[in-house]
Amino acid sequence: MSTSQATLYLIPAFLDERSLAPLPAYLLDAVKECSVFFVENERSARRYLKSLWKEMVIDDYEWYPIHKAEEAVKTVFRQKLKEGRTIGLISEAGCPGIADPGQLLTEAAQLAGARVRPLVGPSSILLALMASGMNGQQFRFSGYLPVDAAGRAKAIKDLEHESQQRNCTQLFIETPYRNNQLLETILQVCRNTTQLCIAANLTGPDEYIRTRPVAEWKEAARNTGGGPGGSLAGPGGSLTGSGGSSGGPTAGLPDLHKQPTIFCLLAKP
Repeated sequence: MSTSQATLYLIPAFLDERSLAPLPAYLLDAVKECSVFFVENERSARRYLKSLWKEMVIDDYEWYPIHKAEEAVKTVFRQKLKEGRTIGLISEAGCPGIADPGQLLTEAAQLAGARVRPLVGPSSILLALMASGMNGQQFRFSGYLPVDAAGRAKAIKDLEHESQQRNCTQLFIETPYRNNQLLETILQVCRNTTQLCIAANLTGPDEYIRTRPVAEWKEAARNTGGGPGGSLAGPGGSLTGSGGSSGGPTAGLPDLHKQPTIFCLLAKP
C-alpha cells in the first residue's frame, strides 16, 4: 500500500446537536468507507456518528484525538496514510479545516499525495455570511479577537477601518461566555452607520440572525437597560428585551451568553 491509495474524508458535523437535518445523507456513505477517525473530540464524535448510523460498532474503528494536531498525532496520521487507509476527519462542529486544527492533518495528506475529499455540510461562517446580506464577494474571517478590553477595542476599530477601505465583510467570534462583552465593545467603538449582523445558534430550533446599523443596536441596548439581556427568539428573528417588550429591531438586545455566535461587520465606504 502507499499514500497515493489513501483517502482522507473531511466529514462535517452538526452545529446544533438538536438539528441533524442540515447534514446530507451522503455523509454516511463516506463514514462507512472509513476505518480510522481523527477527531477533535472523541466522545462527541462517537456520539455523532452513532446518531447518523445506529448500527455502527464503535470499537471496530481506530480513534485518534487531534487536539491541536501535535507532532505525535501527525506522525500517526502519516503512518495511516502510508498504510493506504481511508481516514475520516471530524471537527467538533461544522466543517473540518475551517477555523479548526484539522487543517494541519489535511495539509499533511496533501503533502503525502493522498486523495482528499471535502464533503458538504454546515459551516457557521458561511451561513452567517449568507444570511447577513453583507458583501459576499470580499470577506475575511478573523477568528477570536483579543481578550483584554483595550486589545479587543483596537481590533474592532481596525476591522471596521479595513472594512470601510476595502468594502470587505469582517467575520469574527468569541468564546460563548464572553459574547455579551464583545457585543458591548462593538457598540462602544463602531460608527452608527456600520452594519452589524448577529448570528446565533445557527441551524438550531432557536436560530437567531439579525443585521442592523450599529445605531439601531444601540437603541436596542437602551431598551434593554444599557446592555445585552433578554433571550434569543425563534427563527422569526424577533427580540425579547429584559423589559418584556418584543418585536422590532429596537425591542432589546439578545442575551448571547453561552450561545454559539458569529459576528459580521460591514462599514459603509
